[in-house]
Amino acid sequence: MAKRSAPEVNAGSMADIAFLLLIFFLVTTTIPKDSGINRKLPPIEENDEDVIIKQKNIFTVLINGKDQLLVEDELMELADLRAAAIEFLDNGGDGSCDYCNGKKDAASSDNPDKAIISLKNERETSYKTYISVQNELVAAYNELRNRRALLIGARKGFPEMDFVKMEKNFKDAKFIGNKDKLKEVIDQIRNEYPEKLSEVYTK
Repeated sequence: MAKRSAPEVNAGSMADIAFLLLIFFLVTTTIPKDSGINRKLPPIEENDEDVIIKQKNIFTVLINGKDQLLVEDELMELADLRAAAIEFLDNGGDGSCDYCNGKKDAASSDNPDKAIISLKNERETSYKTYISVQNELVAAYNELRNRRALLIGARKGFPEMDFVKMEKNFKDAKFIGNKDKLKEVIDQIRNEYPEKLSEVYTK
């Protein structure tokens, strides 16, 4: 009796199917894109002279490996950080800042131009806590700038316009106001409250 031949499976179209599946997954799969922190770096200043910074003009913020906040070597809650930073920046200790509303404590910062915030973190610090702390520090600058903008903006023809809105209007092509004058106000506020935030990584 003759042996029956085993039926063959036609695998000729398998390559086509595999190719179509490959194309399908390539088209439908979304690859997450890592996004960093949007920061504008200050311009490089060519200055060979050593700048002496007084310790009282440095506001030290440290985030340890347990996500605890140490401000000037003392534990502090995140909710209190912004107010503490504003008090430091707006102190006006040397009396040269006529627009500062601080306590004018001689033991704290001389004026906003000399005040520096030093943010340090350890290797074990979580990314979430680091960003939260950084946001509070930037918010301290914005709050002071907004306060100043509302005061001088009314005199310059920009009433009820805080600093954030000024920057937004300046970038808006549909803004019908005087952009040259608006830029002068923005630059003045930036010079009065310059953002000097130093970020240091500690091992």
